[in-house]
Amino acid sequence: MMKKTIISFALLLINISLFAQDKFEMATELRSSGKIYVVVLVLLTIFAILGVYLFLLDRKIKKLEEK
Repeated sequence: MMKKTIISFALLLINISLFAQDKFEMATELRSSGKIYVVVLVLLTIFAILGVYLFLLDRKIKKLEEK
């Protein structure tokens, strides 16, 4: 069982590394045209909103637990 898991993990890593070459080309194109900053800004905005939402949700849950 352990041997199959290790082999599957190794094949997954090989597969990911083969697809990574295309992704770097796309990142190079985005960087050369200046659009990479828009992508980074959108991702940061999404993560910031998600973090604030989780923080507020945690506060509400703590209030409910105290009651």
